[in-house]
Amino acid sequence: MKVFQLNYSDINGGAARAAYRIHHALRSSGIDSQMLVNRASAGDWTVQGPSGQAAKAMGLIRPQLAKPLRALLRTGNPIIHSPAIVSSTWPQRLNASDADVVHLHWVQGEMLSVEDIGRIRKPILWTLHDMWAFCGAEHYTDDLRWRESYRPGNRPAHESGFDLNRHTWQRKRKHWRRPIHIVCPSQWLADCVKASALMAEWPVSVVPNPLDTDLWRPIEQRLARELLGLPHGAPLLLFGAMGGGNDPRKGFDLLLAALKQLRAEPNLQELQLVVFGQLAPREPPELGFPIHYTGHLHDDLSLRTLYSAADLLAVPSRQEAFGQTASEAHACGTPVVAFRTGGLPDIVDHQRTGYLAQPFDPYDLAAGIRWVLADPSRRQALGHAARERAVQLWNPARVAGLYAEVYRQAMERG
Repeated sequence: MKVFQLNYSDINGGAARAAYRIHHALRSSGIDSQMLVNRASAGDWTVQGPSGQAAKAMGLIRPQLAKPLRALLRTGNPIIHSPAIVSSTWPQRLNASDADVVHLHWVQGEMLSVEDIGRIRKPILWTLHDMWAFCGAEHYTDDLRWRESYRPGNRPAHESGFDLNRHTWQRKRKHWRRPIHIVCPSQWLADCVKASALMAEWPVSVVPNPLDTDLWRPIEQRLARELLGLPHGAPLLLFGAMGGGNDPRKGFDLLLAALKQLRAEPNLQELQLVVFGQLAPREPPELGFPIHYTGHLHDDLSLRTLYSAADLLAVPSRQEAFGQTASEAHACGTPVVAFRTGGLPDIVDHQRTGYLAQPFDPYDLAAGIRWVLADPSRRQALGHAARERAVQLWNPARVAGLYAEVYRQAMERG
């Protein structure tokens, strides 16, 4: 079986990392997988990027070509919007190839136009890494037009100008006549697909993102802290960059509210915070606890060391298609505190591998942090169970087997 994986990039961004891991999980299980991208950074011979300076430059320029159209939309939704209007040669190349299955991932950035996707004649599988496929141009949204169809009368109040989302959704409905087999990394995202006006009748499967649990494994906590220059003895709460405050979907405001509740806790006076993905700002915020900034950690070993150094990871997101940092933390034996929403309930087993707070209650999020840290022996048991869950659910061989079955189903449909 020969499979072509299409993603805008090989390793830049969460969706790219997930697609790249799927690609190598398949290869390690004997499936002939080739990854095709518009931007190649890994230096991996199994990834085919643009050849020649002109092609590489065009791969970087293409995302800019949609800016004039996006500028016509005025919206309160800060999430990226992708109209997918720039045609490419990908359909011709794929249709003429010897691939048995075309596996789409995050193909925005004007890699494929809406019309291009409808021109692919090979059996198609599409793994969703956000909501774009069944929405308009937006990648995430909290309105319900994707369920109701994009009509003039249900446009949200925070939008004005050209209705880019309706325009994009109508093009999808027009050009995607042949149902595509959709794969979602979480049950939440699959339920969204089934409830959508565009894809309700399309085949949908749930397959989690894989993680090499031989590579992603715990490091002794004392050693991990020593390597990163973090304090011994103090409980450490890890969370992602505070720059995520610009994206309400990441829920940093909810974490701030939870930390405020914990300041007066007599048993948490020694708590310290670790922020990854960000250097210390010129004017660090006063969160009531000492803060350590790790900056951007790009390699797996550094991230693995960081997860192992922490006592728990907080993921306060309002929406997550899967929650890759949570799965990585679990593989390293670190409990996760999050809200019971999106893809996170597929990762965190409540009060067994972490804590799932009621959406979007900062008091319950604070209660979860308090509960994990209150009993060291319980925290250790949560970490062991988290590691076992990662090995059981996300090991590459299991995920590749699930994909092999879905590929067969897609090929039978033609």
